[in-house]
Amino acid sequence: MNTPAYTDLTARQLRLHRLGHLQAIAQWDQAANMPAGGNEARSLALAEMDGLLHQLATDPALPGLLDAAAAEPLDDTRRANLREIRRVWRAANALPQALVEAKSLANNRCEHAWRSQRPANDWTGFVPNLREVLAIARQEAECLSQSTGLSKYDALLDQYEPGMRSAEVDRAFAPLRQWLPGLIRDVIARQATETVIAPVGPFPAAAQKALGLDAMKLVGFDFAAGRLDESTHPFCGGVPEDVRMTTRYREDDFLPALMGVIHETGHGRYEQNLPRELLGQPIARARSMGIHESQSLSFEMQLGSHPAFAGLLAPLLARHFGPQPAFEPGNLNKLLTRVQPGLIRVDADEVTYPAHILLRFDIERALIEGEAEVDDIPALWDARMAELLGLDTRGNFKDGPMQDVHWPAGLFGYFPCYTLGAMYAAQWFAAMRAAQPQLDEQIARGELGGVFDWLRSRIWQAASRYETPELVQRASGEALNPAHFEAHLRRRYLGT
Repeated sequence: MNTPAYTDLTARQLRLHRLGHLQAIAQWDQAANMPAGGNEARSLALAEMDGLLHQLATDPALPGLLDAAAAEPLDDTRRANLREIRRVWRAANALPQALVEAKSLANNRCEHAWRSQRPANDWTGFVPNLREVLAIARQEAECLSQSTGLSKYDALLDQYEPGMRSAEVDRAFAPLRQWLPGLIRDVIARQATETVIAPVGPFPAAAQKALGLDAMKLVGFDFAAGRLDESTHPFCGGVPEDVRMTTRYREDDFLPALMGVIHETGHGRYEQNLPRELLGQPIARARSMGIHESQSLSFEMQLGSHPAFAGLLAPLLARHFGPQPAFEPGNLNKLLTRVQPGLIRVDADEVTYPAHILLRFDIERALIEGEAEVDDIPALWDARMAELLGLDTRGNFKDGPMQDVHWPAGLFGYFPCYTLGAMYAAQWFAAMRAAQPQLDEQIARGELGGVFDWLRSRIWQAASRYETPELVQRASGEALNPAHFEAHLRRRYLGT
């Protein structure tokens, strides 16, 4: 098959992939290992790399190559890859290189300072850095908006959830806003009648790490292609060939780190199981952040908080912390599914978690559209936390608007993907149960292959071959249907 233009494009994509590999490992090292004094030099180096990648991604030869490749005799796989190459080129070409480099530098500086400002509750020191990050994010949104014709916020959302618009997010979230407050009240009232045995600590960080590694083995992580480390904010980074996961530990409570590790392992297994024969090409990338979050939440919530999964975790807890009544599977399941409004998003249970996302979605959209400024964030945060979860956050910036890495790192448009991911995950498991009526019994026996094989064949190996609506339809037999998420929560927490 004579496809010189397409072949040229794929060679360029492979070079971008390999340079991006180095960038990803440098970013992981910055978060997990780098001494504080190295941040300015690392930020400058990453900005330099961002500039180089942008130059390569916007080479003047690309428009002609894209048009020539479109006229070549390509099969369906190559045509899908060409579609993704064009999408990535269009987004890159909308941004001037100076803005790309300025964004990288401002985000890295703000994120690094945030690591020490957050524990100090230093909102005043944080604000000037965040103002700069927001100003650049607005410039980026304006450039992308002019290129795509989308609203400013939608132009950023499209970077994380291609094809999704905030109007669609609003339609998916509108029912959630209606039924979630009542569900939270009903679940808390039901659980108030239960007796739960609290675990007795402390839980040393070294033992928690060993527990996390065993949990990763349980859910199939490939340690020949990845590792677990520690950072200020848990994440999954690196590249498919070398996945770098991190978590953080509290010695008074092992559950946040354990479930965080299981969450990140969902991300990691998605990356590890992308189609290896196509790595380096956009078609082999994860489809979107919503689909990515559906994998982490399939692991953490759908599987990790499944009533039978506690029976698989219980012997691991006894091995690393010693036996105690709290680790009995029935009690452990109660601990894993305890619903209690809290300040910290990453520690939230799956019932209250969407409230955290509604809050952030509303605020970040207002920030990007110019309807709110950085100085308005605390008041908006306090009001929405009181309304959604009944919590007082006044003056508590470290557990309020400073708690997440996303805004310091310039990741505006990302937050809706978490709850979209929860909705997708519930839909995946509904489809799994329809295809495998014995799925729950298999999970109880520790036979998890039915879950992983389904995800591998329908999500992981599909990668970006299909645009998201088609991927969802092919995987589950229907378009995104938020009713599955409500049904899942009501069944698990209310027995209805």
